Amino acid sequence: MTTTRHARRVLQGVVTSTKGAKTITVSVERTFKHPKYGKYVRKRKKYMAHDEKEEAGVGDTVELASTRPLSKLKRWRLVRILDKAVLGEEETAR
Repeated sequence: MTTTRHARRVLQGVVTSTKGAKTITVSVERTFKHPKYGKYVRKRKKYMAHDEKEEAGVGDTVELASTRPLSKLKRWRLVRILDKAVLGEEETAR
């Protein structure tokens, strides 16, 4: 008997901090249409993610996947780095 796993939720965002040991903070921005006024609204949310090899840097665009709880705040893991940041570009990435 084979067991099938559900597809993991995937997010894309920009790394804002790498100060934790094997932990990165990623800011994920989403846009949606306001239900009453019809204007497009941008919302940001920060996620803590596990970076086993500590390869992501501030300003990098990364892809996260949901996982089991790894700590009090970490429920995501780094899947891959989509775009590396150029030095000096970190300040404009926020």
